[in-house]
This record gives sequence, C-alpha cells and structure tokens, in this order.
Amino acid sequence: MISVILCTHNPRADFLARTLDSLRMQDLPVAQWEFVLVDNHSRDPLSARLDLSWHPRARVVREDELGLTPARLRGIAETSGELLVFVDDDNILQPDYLRTAATLAVENPQLGCWGGSCIGEFETPPPSWAAPYLCYLAIRETTRFTWANEYRYDIVPTGAGMCIRRHIAETYARETKASPLRRELDRKGASLVSGGDSDMAFTAIDQGLGIGLSPRLSLRHLMTKGRLELAYLERLMEGIASSAPLVLHVRGAYRPAVTPGRINRWLSAYRLSRQPAPVRRMEAARQRGEQSAAQKIASLSCPA
Repeated sequence: MISVILCTHNPRADFLARTLDSLRMQDLPVAQWEFVLVDNHSRDPLSARLDLSWHPRARVVREDELGLTPARLRGIAETSGELLVFVDDDNILQPDYLRTAATLAVENPQLGCWGGSCIGEFETPPPSWAAPYLCYLAIRETTRFTWANEYRYDIVPTGAGMCIRRHIAETYARETKASPLRRELDRKGASLVSGGDSDMAFTAIDQGLGIGLSPRLSLRHLMTKGRLELAYLERLMEGIASSAPLVLHVRGAYRPAVTPGRINRWLSAYRLSRQPAPVRRMEAARQRGEQSAAQKIASLSCPA
C-alpha cells in the first residue's frame, strides 16, 4: 500500500482544493492507497471544512507543534504504507502519479527516495532575471532518469511529490527526533529554512540506497505572485544557503568552500557587478546564508 501524506499550514483554499482534486483523480484504485492530511496548527482547523468522503481511507490529523518537520514526522507515524508519497498543498499531480511511483519502486530496488518533474504554474510570469533561481522554488523539469548514491543536490528530490520507502522514512524520523539540529532544518512559521527535504532524501544514502529523478513522474507546482517577489526570493535563498551545509554536516560530509585567489575573486566581483540589481541581491543573500552556516558549523565543532 501507498501512503500519501499532505502537510499544510493555513493553506490557500483554492490551491488546496485543486491539490485534493488531483488526488481524487488518481487512476490507482483507492483500495491501494491511504491518505493522511496533516493540519499543522492552522488558524482554522481543517477537519471541519474538508470533505474527504471520496476516499474511504482518508483522514485529517492535527499537529499543533508548528513546523514542517513536526508535521512530516506526524504523517510518518500516522501511516502504514511501505511507500510514502509526500504532497504539498500547492501540487497538482498527474493522474498516474501514484501508480507510476509504485511501479518505480518495484523497478528500482536500489532507490530509497525519488521524485520527478515539478512544472511551475505561475499567477504572473516570472521576471527574466529569476530563471536561474526557480529551482529553489522546487521547480525543475526532469528529462531523463538519473540516480546516484552520493549526496548530490542536483538530483535530490524535493518534498513536492517525494517518494520514499517506509524504512528510510522511519529511520529519518527516529534520528530527527533525537537531534535538535535536524528538527530545525525546515520551515517553521515565517522561516524559509528549507533543508528538511534533502535531509530526509539523503537518509536513503545513509542507509546504503540511492536517490533519483524520473521523467515519468510529473506534477504542477502552483506559484503565487508573492513567491516571485524579490524580497521573498532573497529570504528563500538565504534560508536554503544556510541549511544545505548543515544537512551535509550532520552526516560528516560538509567540506568548506575553497577560497579563490585574488584574481578570481576580482573577476567574480566584476562579473557580478554587471548583473541586474536583483541578481546581485540574490547572490548577497546566498553569501549571507553560507556565512551563517559556516559560523553555525564552527560553533558546533568547537569543544564545550
């Protein structure tokens, strides 16, 4: 059986409705999957205003500890399927998503965690300067099957549509509950720290399996106008840049960046100075995040 876990906090009603419709339209019979919606401390409890009667094994559970990580841990604990599929409240799954996820699980026993394409659907077109940064909004098109048993951010699945085997998810849950640092690697309230997806996926590598992406899996990721505003993208970049090194640090895989020579630093600064102002601000945010991570790791590495 597949367990579908949808974690949400104060969701936008029309986006959540479309997400639920895409689950209701799955071509995998409902007898072969269960559905748990984790209401993560929403202002107005969702259980009273959602109709999930179309699915005999669907239910809403309330998690009052704010944060995406506590919500995911609750979802793992509340489900029983051997394959878990995480869905965000702004994801529109293609109708064969769950069936394909199950097929890939059988065809690829070497994988512990995998995902696919996340195609952006925008309320307003993104500005041209933002194209290199859309991947940080979990927007990525996968054109060929790729997998590895290395800590690679270029192919790590995002939480949007992530498929993960239960024993990997339970290992992640057990280790995260025992680690205050790992519990702080993902979003909580207004924070845009975003390392929890990678932390969960990389647990597969810790356990001797691989991670991968398949073009046979696809979903649409709904993007509000606000998520394309420069101020939001700056905060997102800083949050990701500060959490990504910590995800590697907790598994002993973090390597500090090599400081380039004076000429290379000058050339990089010159090239950046010729970029549009939003790009310069985004790269400054990246640098702030990386510096924050380096300071955090240094403090963790120092003896008490």
